[in-house]
Amino acid sequence: MANLNKVFLMGNMTRDPQVSIIPSTQNQVCDFGLAVNRTWTGPDGIKKEEVTFVDCTAFGKTAETLAKYKKKGDPLFVEGRLKLDQWEKDGIKHSRMRVIIDSFQFLNRSQPGGYGGQAGCAPGAPAADPGEYAGEPQSAPAPQQRPQYRAPAGRPVAQPGPAPAPQQPAPNYDAGDVPSVPADDAPQISSEDIPF
Repeated sequence: MANLNKVFLMGNMTRDPQVSIIPSTQNQVCDFGLAVNRTWTGPDGIKKEEVTFVDCTAFGKTAETLAKYKKKGDPLFVEGRLKLDQWEKDGIKHSRMRVIIDSFQFLNRSQPGGYGGQAGCAPGAPAADPGEYAGEPQSAPAPQQRPQYRAPAGRPVAQPGPAPAPQQPAPNYDAGDVPSVPADDAPQISSEDIPF
């Protein structure tokens, strides 16, 4: 059975990013919170709002970039996966769901909804600064080719072309009638054009 663990969140940071170092790998870890708002109108016509607080963790260059350029209250778009942390303290088992950040994008606070801001890190490719997008370069889409139609035996056959333009019926002249040609459209013939 196939599995999928993918999360997309857009909200505001609830605290400044806290950076620490993993001693065994010397890899940076950044922990922060994200508040995601939901607004709706209830059956009574009253506008309601709920806030979901999500713990997030980033590693490596992503963690370094977030800690360097983001702070509490800043809008942020993140893409990642869910991870369940479980531990035991004083004989009581605890668990907490968190999002491990794969990539992120800085959002512009001045624009409605925070869209259209600066780019951030893409998976597996660190960004040097918030104005640089570290993802794969965008290339022009490949031109689509028409499928080749094949006969049942596997031999290619001619592809259907565009529908032919409707043809006008040829004029019906009686014998001896010669259609007149306007003087402007008549071809100019000189004596040099006559072969005999």
